Amino acid sequence: MSRKVDSVKDINDSKETWRLAVRIIDVWSVVNNKGIEHLEMIVMDSLGDRIQVLIRHDHLLKWKEVIKENMTCIINNGSVYNNDFQWKVCDHSKKIVFLGGTTMKAIELQNIPPKGYFFKDFGEILQGKCKTDRLEDIIGAVSEINHIQSNTPGKKVVVSVVLKDLKLPTNEQKEKPTQSAKSLSNWSGGSQYSPVERFVHNAKCMSLSQFCKIKHETLCVSVATTLKFAVSKYGWFYYGCTRCSSKAPNPEKAYERSCGQKVEQPIPRYTIEIYVSNGESKYRFVFWDSECAAILGMTAEFMHNSMVENGEDDPMVYPDELEMLLNKKMAFRVKVQPTFSQASVWKLYDDESFVKEIENDYIVEDNQSKTEYAKLVPNKENLETSAQTLSASGENDPESIILMTPAKDVVIADKGEEIDFEASGATQLSSTKPSKKLKIESSS
Repeated sequence: MSRKVDSVKDINDSKETWRLAVRIIDVWSVVNNKGIEHLEMIVMDSLGDRIQVLIRHDHLLKWKEVIKENMTCIINNGSVYNNDFQWKVCDHSKKIVFLGGTTMKAIELQNIPPKGYFFKDFGEILQGKCKTDRLEDIIGAVSEINHIQSNTPGKKVVVSVVLKDLKLPTNEQKEKPTQSAKSLSNWSGGSQYSPVERFVHNAKCMSLSQFCKIKHETLCVSVATTLKFAVSKYGWFYYGCTRCSSKAPNPEKAYERSCGQKVEQPIPRYTIEIYVSNGESKYRFVFWDSECAAILGMTAEFMHNSMVENGEDDPMVYPDELEMLLNKKMAFRVKVQPTFSQASVWKLYDDESFVKEIENDYIVEDNQSKTEYAKLVPNKENLETSAQTLSASGENDPESIILMTPAKDVVIADKGEEIDFEASGATQLSSTKPSKKLKIESSS
């Protein structure tokens, strides 16, 4: 159930759940002109591939005394960005930045070569066969000092020197080390209304690009594709009640719920943050226990216990099985929470025909004009509206359905306007059935 070790050469920005077995071959501290310090280091795997790592100031205290040069370790989780360091110390096009959810465990790894140097030949440098933003290892001697810039406040000391080539014999040069060794269950309710109608009712149907315009918590329906995990310091599960989704105050102790029922042993429950996208738009969705269990086909308790049985005791390690949640195009019913720049998933469908019907008939695209919004004509029938509530614990994992009366307001917004859905009500239309968007045909 644990994750497989990734190769450094394969690192890209497609995910944050990287798992690396590496040696720290160099580590240094950087202090900017404001006195703010951060750490940088170079790590290398068993294939000799290297990547630069950044540990920001806010994580400095956690790692400064832990990280030691030449130690071997397992590193879990980290954000990946383009390698935009002013001075690069390796050829990798990416860099890793430690997160709050990054973990590192010191472990003896004999298959990773000791620290080595990657010497650059003087001839290659003189011929311009090197990158101007790359720091290189060379063997030479200072034969002449041409200029020393005075140490003025706010400026670094700059020394200009002439180096003499002291290249070692070929057989003594260090070379790059080589390797040693489903769809979820339908809504319950009357059969006279389709699952799609029940899914969208009392919610704003909109494209993902419009989420950033929402000012207040709003119930929405949208279509998006899951991209990658958003790793946080909370990991992929929490300890909760055995009967509901409420969070346990202490995972190690029995406790009594507000209803008076005693919980002897809290169990792991899923809570997974995932970046989703539609076109160029991206947003962070929080997936809860019941939805994740339905897709994965196993409980968080089973997955966690299997990891422990296989010797993996780091709760921040994301099991490979969780990747079944990724690269899925789904219809989502979510509570958009702009204060936290996230949306809490209440319901979802991954059935292709269901998703297509939502996308084609209900989602209002961001580039529609005000006139096109006005042409959303409601149906005139009666329908009991269904909505979701948060669980009693305050967790965003809905467990029940509440019957509500639909509001009477229709929001019409042009592109670029900020939409205040709370002021106009979080319902779809004054209709009893949710309206479909009309296809607008250009007049000939």
